[in-house]
Amino acid sequence: MDIVLIGFGTVGQGMAEVLSRKGATLQSSFREKLRLVGVFDSSSYEVSKKGLDPRELLTRKEKLHRVGPKLEGKSVLDALKDIDYDVMIEATPTNIEDGQPGLGHITAALKAGKDVVTSNKGPLALKYGELMRLAEKNDARLRFEASVGGATPIINVARELLMGEKIQSIRAIVNGTCNFILNRMMDEGLPFDQALREAQEMGYAEKDPSYDIDGIDSAAKAAILANAIFGRDCSYNDVRRSGIRGITLEAISMAAEEKKVIRLVAEISPSRLEVSPRLVPVGHPLAIGGTLNIFQMMTDLAGEVTVAGRGAGRLETASALLSDLVALMKEDCVVRRRTV
Repeated sequence: MDIVLIGFGTVGQGMAEVLSRKGATLQSSFREKLRLVGVFDSSSYEVSKKGLDPRELLTRKEKLHRVGPKLEGKSVLDALKDIDYDVMIEATPTNIEDGQPGLGHITAALKAGKDVVTSNKGPLALKYGELMRLAEKNDARLRFEASVGGATPIINVARELLMGEKIQSIRAIVNGTCNFILNRMMDEGLPFDQALREAQEMGYAEKDPSYDIDGIDSAAKAAILANAIFGRDCSYNDVRRSGIRGITLEAISMAAEEKKVIRLVAEISPSRLEVSPRLVPVGHPLAIGGTLNIFQMMTDLAGEVTVAGRGAGRLETASALLSDLVALMKEDCVVRRRTV
């Protein structure tokens, strides 16, 4: 299986490390060699038909701040035309305005009949239906576990392990940054601005924290879940959204008096699609602290099914990309057996 990796930031580098660690094991398990034949960062790229060494790429990126020769005005899409590959791993940053450049990368791969594994929320939150139809039309596969829960396997659990269940609704905390801020406000009595600065200093929040604290990140994930699990045809723009920017210490204290906490909760069902601060009873699964994500699914047979785990991080998100890559390898392995 020949792989092109687009995006060599935190997630892309994590994926390179995972491929270095797990490549030999996967090759032994599936009798198929994984080769990284192309890698792109924001300004450079490296290509080899024989396969690139992930460790060497990581070392080069650390020393030179690039993976190879500069693109020199050549676009990623132009360069892709000259690369023979089976799977694209798309790990560029999310752009919720128009989904680019990730949307263009994914679209080009699917049109060419190539499989795609992605962590990029933007294209899926905006154009989910179009992308899935394009994949079907060209007999390609599009997997995106890493776009919602990071290391928390909500999509694969819902669509594969619970495929016999009717999932009636999902309530979830899908943004660890907001959870950290609200938790610090409650535990330490910190005002919102101070808790936010602490999150930024610890690397949980970006310099511009809008995607997190205004509920944009959570709304994008909610839209993806609505489409992937409930079969809805919606986008990020259909999500009713409010963030935590206006939460005060007074509101935190009033909630505590009622033995409740405030959490930014995404609620998804066939008829509901909303992200907003909610009062959650202390001890309830959604009252989870720290930076963890949690998904509470209501099903017709099993009742409440709860999945929790880390929602972000270099290796954590790479582990979700790897799970989708392994799923593709399993499907290919089954096909090969049937044709023998």
